[in-house]
Amino acid sequence: MDRKKELKEQYKQMKPQMGVFIIRSRSCQRCCIETARDLKGVMNGTVAKLKGGGHLLNRRLQEAWNENGAEDFVIEILETMEYHSEDPQYDYSEDLALLKMIWQDRFREEGWEFY
Repeated sequence: MDRKKELKEQYKQMKPQMGVFIIRSRSCQRCCIETARDLKGVMNGTVAKLKGGGHLLNRRLQEAWNENGAEDFVIEILETMEYHSEDPQYDYSEDLALLKMIWQDRFREEGWEFY
């Protein structure tokens, strides 16, 4: 029973990788830049929603996915962000939003459009 408690505590202490990721089209200069506190989880969830036709937050991206197919898109991490607070309740939303704006500006300067 102690082992179960120990594993539960270890799980609570885990800090998933957070940062910014991109979904970009190979056939045109369009992309979608998103942030996540759990990059792998959100990226996997996003792909599952797109494959299932249910990405309701970005209908234009979903339409392009349906029209061009999954093979037209690349999904990759642009930047990860380190945890800088020992407080487990610290809200990283503003930090992630700022990081997203920086990446959007970089892509916009290169002529990319956004879904």
